[in-house]
Amino acid sequence: MKLQGEYTFDAPQHLVWEAVQDPDVLGSVLPGGEGVTQTGENEYESKLKIKVGPVQGKFTGNIKLSNISPPNSYDIEVDGKGAPGFVKANGSLSLTGQSDATLLTYQGEAKVGGRIASVGQRLLDASAKSIIKQSLEALNAYLQVQVAKEKAAAGGEAAAEEVAEAVAETKTPEYVPPTQTELAVNVAKDVAGELIPAQYRLPLIIGGIILVLVIFYFIFF
Repeated sequence: MKLQGEYTFDAPQHLVWEAVQDPDVLGSVLPGGEGVTQTGENEYESKLKIKVGPVQGKFTGNIKLSNISPPNSYDIEVDGKGAPGFVKANGSLSLTGQSDATLLTYQGEAKVGGRIASVGQRLLDASAKSIIKQSLEALNAYLQVQVAKEKAAAGGEAAAEEVAEAVAETKTPEYVPPTQTELAVNVAKDVAGELIPAQYRLPLIIGGIILVLVIFYFIFF
């Protein structure tokens, strides 16, 4: 499975670089994430709870960064295992400053095995894209607050007001990842956009959301 794409953050490059190097930040913005801990120099362990089609469960992944070139790029290697199967991936991430914004580009390749591979390539691709999209959007929300804080540190009452506005927009100074229900609904919407013809999307999305909510009701209430 090949993964590649780009995303523009509304933050300067040095703040984005700090964020993508911080395990606490990455652990908080990853949908389904249950924490990222540093285990060695440029090595980390991540726990992730995911659901792809009928397959769900927890993964524990070992992450290793290499060829680090601050504040521009690094290579990444992931070895994840869990009840749903295994994932082995490698790729690269690069940042390009664009005035007050930063363009992130990523590319990589992943091998998936076990039960999770049984859901099919197209569903895997669409689900992976959805999780990446939600992670990047969450990271951008986190960065908005950091930008406002940096302006406030430079001084001025107006800057302090910007901090308050940024916090109000994100509802919290630090990003709170979506609940499992929200994550499932978001993935369902994105997968529908990838796999289902436009004329059939709305009724199927509505039906899927209702089904998700019914399932969660009987599980948790």
